[in-house]
Amino acid sequence: MQIYLPIAEVSVNLLLLMGLGGLVGVLSGMFGVGGGFLLTPLLFFIGIPPAVAVATGANQIVASSVSGVLAHLRRRTVDMRMGGVLLAGGLVGAAAGVKIFNVLKGMGQVDLLVTLFYVVFLGIIGTLMFVESLNAIRRAGKPGARVKRHKHNWVHNLPIKMKFRTSGLYISVIPPLMVGALVGVLSAIMGVGGGFIMVPAMIYLLGMPTKVVVGTSLLQIIFVTAFTTMLHAVTNHTVDILLALLLLLGGVVGAQIGTRIGTKLRAEQLRVLLAGLVLLVCGKLALELLLRPQELYSLAPLGAG
Repeated sequence: MQIYLPIAEVSVNLLLLMGLGGLVGVLSGMFGVGGGFLLTPLLFFIGIPPAVAVATGANQIVASSVSGVLAHLRRRTVDMRMGGVLLAGGLVGAAAGVKIFNVLKGMGQVDLLVTLFYVVFLGIIGTLMFVESLNAIRRAGKPGARVKRHKHNWVHNLPIKMKFRTSGLYISVIPPLMVGALVGVLSAIMGVGGGFIMVPAMIYLLGMPTKVVVGTSLLQIIFVTAFTTMLHAVTNHTVDILLALLLLLGGVVGAQIGTRIGTKLRAEQLRVLLAGLVLLVCGKLALELLLRPQELYSLAPLGAG
């Protein structure tokens, strides 16, 4: 069943869109990521213009993240104070990211640079996470092997410290603010929730327990992506409401399923699965950049964004 999307100006299969939304919702509930790192490239692949995919994908992430965070709130695995600090940095980063996106769109280079952003970030994060997760699984398999979660590093020497009771941490607010700001920029430019960067940063940089990381990540993602969507709608007019609604319907259901699956797997197994997905999407995007396109020329008018 085909449906016409007015802002994207393309016709797509209705069930396909809802299925994509459901898949991203499952990832959101399982891993604490918005799922935009997978959704936005998939929208590229089915013919949605990158500018519309980025802005609308961020909108869908809000819905699936709300569904996921509600489930984690019931389990009391959300650090509200840490979420607030991450959010403060994220809002500033999102505002800066939308300005950068507008400049790239005006130059006509947004399609290429968004794809390059995906390849670079997904490649680095996926590789690091995959290697560390495999090491964690090997350590867990050795009887008597104990791993210290809280290791003192440069983060613990920074000023302006705050106590985060739910996470059991007493650290500076500067690293969480920086992580939040980076995620905000990526949300605006790439149409992602930023969980694929925020989750490993919260675990390995801040030393937060994995069970708290997922819910806290989703809490920050909700507000940053909502803010990003609003800015894109006002400045670029690239948010397709019909597309967002169809993705939303699948995403809300998928998030509840993903949360249930996530509770049945060990933290190390979840991180390996997430790393594998990140690397898979990275490889597909890199291949798209390297392969010779079927259409060498475009009939779009010069300067069209």
